[in-house]
Amino acid sequence: MNGAHDLGGMMGFGPVDAEPGEPVFHADWESRVLAVTLAMGALGEWSIDVARQARESQPPAQYLISSYYQIWLAGLEKLMAARGLASAGELASGWAGGPARPTKHPPLAAANVAKAMTAGSPYERPAPAPVRFKRGDKVMTKNINPTGHTRLPRYLRHHEGEIIAVHGAHVFPDSNAAGKGEDPQWLYTVKFAASELWGPDADPRDSVTADLWEPYLESA
Repeated sequence: MNGAHDLGGMMGFGPVDAEPGEPVFHADWESRVLAVTLAMGALGEWSIDVARQARESQPPAQYLISSYYQIWLAGLEKLMAARGLASAGELASGWAGGPARPTKHPPLAAANVAKAMTAGSPYERPAPAPVRFKRGDKVMTKNINPTGHTRLPRYLRHHEGEIIAVHGAHVFPDSNAAGKGEDPQWLYTVKFAASELWGPDADPRDSVTADLWEPYLESA
């Protein structure tokens, strides 16, 4: 998706100012948004890729003026409304207007939060086909402009890179976010020379690495 979230390589947004001693949360409500988002995700009503797409699909004007956790909250509200987990009125008031509908998984109990957080969510899957590329292979990223979620940033499209690691097959986000199944695909780390991305003015010592799925790549 060529949305406002895909800012890699874009200019005009000013410097990234590091905040010395930056706290984990800048306000109490941010920690609550994180907690509610994780609790809702545990219900099994959507995948991590669907959640990312919900955040990315906010109107650009809203996205660009929103903080990190404001974006998370807007995405969560969109998911809940779309799946009948909360009405617009309930979201506005903060109160349930009726009994909750059944969900795929039961609510996450407080006593199980630590266990769930440390267990993680592995996304590696059995390979659907033999691996196509190996370390040292030169590849070209495809020039794609999907309307849905993708993990191939705009600034890396149609550029030559080198495979430097092969990570096995993993859930393919583009398919999973669209509700078309996990469609496991081989995952690679690809290294790009800075000059390939930014032109001759780039520092020749710099490079960018990105983890990219096989459907994004073709032989160079």
